[in-house]
Amino acid sequence: MNNIVVAAETIESLEKRIQRLEQENAELAAKVAWYEEQFRLSQRRRFAASSERSKTTSEQLELFNEAEVEAQTPPPEPTVETVTVRRVKKPGQREEKLKELPVERIEHRLAEEEQVCPQCGDALHEMSTEVRRELKIIPAQVKVVEHVRQLYSCRRCEREEIQTPIVKAPMPKPVQPGSLASPSAVAYVMTQKYVEGMPLYRQEQQFERQGLALSRQTLANWIVYSAEHWLEPLYERMHRELLNQDILHADETTLQVLREPGRAAETTSYLWLYRTGRYSPPIVLYEYQRTRAAEHPKAFLNGFKGYLHVDGYAGYNGLADVTLVGCWAHARRKFDEALKSLPASKRSAPVAAKEGLAYCNRLFAIERDLKDLTPEERYRRRLELSRPVLDEFLAWLVEQKEHALPKSAFGQAIQYCLGQWGKLEAFLKDGRLEIDNNRSERSIKPFVIGRKNWLFANTPKGAKASATVYSIVETAKENGLNPYEYLRYLFERLPNVDVNDTSVLDRLLPWSPELPESVRRRPSGGT
Repeated sequence: MNNIVVAAETIESLEKRIQRLEQENAELAAKVAWYEEQFRLSQRRRFAASSERSKTTSEQLELFNEAEVEAQTPPPEPTVETVTVRRVKKPGQREEKLKELPVERIEHRLAEEEQVCPQCGDALHEMSTEVRRELKIIPAQVKVVEHVRQLYSCRRCEREEIQTPIVKAPMPKPVQPGSLASPSAVAYVMTQKYVEGMPLYRQEQQFERQGLALSRQTLANWIVYSAEHWLEPLYERMHRELLNQDILHADETTLQVLREPGRAAETTSYLWLYRTGRYSPPIVLYEYQRTRAAEHPKAFLNGFKGYLHVDGYAGYNGLADVTLVGCWAHARRKFDEALKSLPASKRSAPVAAKEGLAYCNRLFAIERDLKDLTPEERYRRRLELSRPVLDEFLAWLVEQKEHALPKSAFGQAIQYCLGQWGKLEAFLKDGRLEIDNNRSERSIKPFVIGRKNWLFANTPKGAKASATVYSIVETAKENGLNPYEYLRYLFERLPNVDVNDTSVLDRLLPWSPELPESVRRRPSGGT
């Protein structure tokens, strides 16, 4: 009897041990699967193209043989010769691109003694012309401009020993007193750094090759001084105008500032982006802050009432009188990553991640069909077409949550959508709203690309100046202006006007109809 009891206890303990081992094995298998998933995602982020679209051919950027790659399939060259006595061809795409450029005409004629017919010896006459076009590039030139102001006095006052008045001829004020900086010089340095992504040390080398010794410290002083004194008033005016809109976009990215008081050099700071939407004058503003705390958007957007397009970051929650609109591009990206995290053999199978991706694609397909409608029509059609898809998708998400591992890429995609659902369906509230926050991501991209070239700001003052300049040049580009010409115009005008006069600043805003035609970007002929 005792043996039977002992055997029963042994069997029971063994069964419990088996259950425990099976549970541990399942947990370990899940951990291994998660690490394999993260490894595949890491490899894709490191080596694969960043686009979420499927590609049939490689589109990776070839850095060292770019010229050869681009030259493999050259576009058709323009017609080199045109005989004027024959039927004139309609201008092609290349001619359309060149039509706004100034033309330098060089004529090639026979000397008078050579205008003799080689057949009969009689005089030749001009029958027609042949024209060959080519581009002439004039590199940046540096020269000294001397402002010579004439001073005047009165001979009679001098003779009669009366206090002699000195009258000065008018002369424009400098961008920076006591400096070599000119409007064109400051505009050029800023454009090279913030539009072309050329750091100051490379500009210093470029000037040195032209025989001009300008240290990067001098160039940095030009930027900071001009941004603080002349561009910040315009920035603040644009900020007030931005707060008057009722639809905005926001985003943020990292920035390294080396010399922040009380912080290590490697500490991460942030550049925040705020911009207007599709139906407002384009305004793109950047703000430097030391942290990613929620207090920063709360302070910057103080007074704003309306819709704010954001990603899933919780720092935007709690803004008074603001309705947050989520980003379906982020939601779609989660399912795309979940699909890519699977082994290659499973990606073509009908897995749940592919089904979630299909729901997102259906919503984007609807938006593409509605893009040319008025906001009122788009609002009605979204309720008819997108609302049923959203309801179906939400039910699917709730069902899938019960089966998905929370820490897996697919489980995180499910949790993201359910946690953001109120924001994700907010785009149905107004036909002017957008289904994603790609507008802000496109606006923050120039900074992200530039950051790879110049890596960091040296001081908080420099970081703030950079945010100000980026705001001016990106808003200028969005309004169809040439950044260099616009900056040069501002630095010619702003030192000579009252920058505290709102009416004066309004005439200088990037969308002002009073801006001269010279600052507007010429049509590019479709490029």
